[in-house]
Amino acid sequence: MALPAYRSLLRAARIAFQGDERVLTAARASIREGFLANASLEPTNPELPGAIKHAEEIAAILRQNIVQGKKEGDRYRLRIHEDTERGDNDTVKFPNGQTVKIDGKMCSDR
Repeated sequence: MALPAYRSLLRAARIAFQGDERVLTAARASIREGFLANASLEPTNPELPGAIKHAEEIAAILRQNIVQGKKEGDRYRLRIHEDTERGDNDTVKFPNGQTVKIDGKMCSDR
């Protein structure tokens, strides 16, 4: 269970930080440290599923929400890849499922 989560986290870091060796190396070291810190957990330990879920959630965030930007002149070029989560202001929602209202109006009302 932990090995697939570890590999998924390394792949997500590689996707998120592609081309930036300094950040990628630091991310790999941090991932390794995190897994080594939990290496002593027994398979029957109730904390193990939580630690694996945490690693899977971090992998999802890295894969879907991290976008690299590179300055080119006075602009930035973003490296948006196929796993990057996309949306617009109409899709922003509050945790309880309500849509965003500005001045009492929905985005679609403007």
